Amino acid sequence: MIPVALTIAGSDNSAGAGAQADLKTFAALGVYGLTAISCVVAEVPARVSMIQGVDPSVVAEQIRLSFEFFPVAAVKTGLLHSREIMEAVCDALAGPRPFLVVDPVMVAASGKPLLKEDAVIIYKERLFPMASLVTPNMDEAGTLLGRPVSTEAGMREAVEELAKRFGTAFLLKGGHLRGGAAKDLLFHDGRVAEFSAPFVENVRTHGTGCAYSAAITAGAAKGLPLDEAIPEAKRFVTEAIRKHLRWTHDGHSTAALNHSAI
Repeated sequence: MIPVALTIAGSDNSAGAGAQADLKTFAALGVYGLTAISCVVAEVPARVSMIQGVDPSVVAEQIRLSFEFFPVAAVKTGLLHSREIMEAVCDALAGPRPFLVVDPVMVAASGKPLLKEDAVIIYKERLFPMASLVTPNMDEAGTLLGRPVSTEAGMREAVEELAKRFGTAFLLKGGHLRGGAAKDLLFHDGRVAEFSAPFVENVRTHGTGCAYSAAITAGAAKGLPLDEAIPEAKRFVTEAIRKHLRWTHDGHSTAALNHSAI
């Protein structure tokens, strides 16, 4: 049977991020994708216009039905938007669960805050301890630690501190460093591992983190260990950026990841 993965995330009308990007990623990597929509986001790569949360009970019911009728092998969370939705997700995932990737989405690529301030505490108190892997970027790691993370040395300190504090594996994404290579650091089983790919210059898209965490989730659903799932996901995202799509319409130039690039 084809492996099944569930994404619990926001709906992005531009389909470059959120649940739509996750589904494209799952399909490209040979995994059947399910969704539990947490919120509806009106956005394009350069702007978030509106966000409307879904009733927490509806979010929880989407998760419950997914587990009742499908052999879900891995789960990822993306944008959860509010404390109430996050608590409903944690309740729905309580007890035995498959491999869980938590992408702590807090701010859009455009800079727009996506997560309500009082929701961060639920990440720390409930969701991170449930996770098999957490995948923050440098800005998100800084928010979680209460200090900036802006250098490779700072990344090494941060990823180890976060993993030990929350008792789970952390993959700290270093794409925001810029430079010749996009480096990510994994702290797992008491050691740091580095994953690197050429940095693709002069491409501004959104949803890269969504696609990366979804690709790792797809690997986990196929039974890959982290040291195989992460490099596969890194290659997928690098190609999706390198072979990105672009449109010019009504005076706007818009770029998007090419999830079919591999």
